Amino acid sequence: MIRFLYGDRLHCAPLLRDTMFRDRAAQFSGRLKWAVQVDDQGFERDEYDAMNPLYVIWQQADGRHGGSLRFLPTTGPVMVNDHFPDLTGGVAITSPHIWECTRFCIAPDAPSRRIAARLLLGAAALGKRFHLRHAVGVFDPAMERIYRALGWEPVLQSRGRAGIHIGLWSFADIDTATLQRRAALHGSGFLCWDDLGMAAPAKRRICA
Repeated sequence: MIRFLYGDRLHCAPLLRDTMFRDRAAQFSGRLKWAVQVDDQGFERDEYDAMNPLYVIWQQADGRHGGSLRFLPTTGPVMVNDHFPDLTGGVAITSPHIWECTRFCIAPDAPSRRIAARLLLGAAALGKRFHLRHAVGVFDPAMERIYRALGWEPVLQSRGRAGIHIGLWSFADIDTATLQRRAALHGSGFLCWDDLGMAAPAKRRICA
């Protein structure tokens, strides 16, 4: 099932939390060789994980992480504005209707295309719940073809010289039928909103 968890609620699902951060380390540090920090617990976390983001997580039947996304509203600090100003021409992307999506991660043992489609269905549901217009994110060019095949292709905003692109995903342009077919899911019974209050992340107090 898809769970929607703010950072200050991850402690309620410790197995899901721990396997998510370890799977992120395996993907971003181990496989992709990104210059990310991995702590002595084997967790990959950065400064945005401390900003009470909203995580969209596919939880496997055994309670472990299968895949995840991380969302933050662009009205606060976000990666695209803080670290990729060259992709935006130095113009900050800031709107209550645009949230940034980062750390698209699939567990090493999970069926990648199916879980990716499930995460995008979760992202689509999140956008509808919070009345969002777009998600923004940076991505590798190889992902463009994958997003197209899954049924939710970003509108390219800029091509970076280092092979990193910035794109906008419109919540009005989702091919839900294709996503559901790729995800092997139908209806909305796989969405678990139990952990989620209606307040947006920027309006929630981060727990000490």
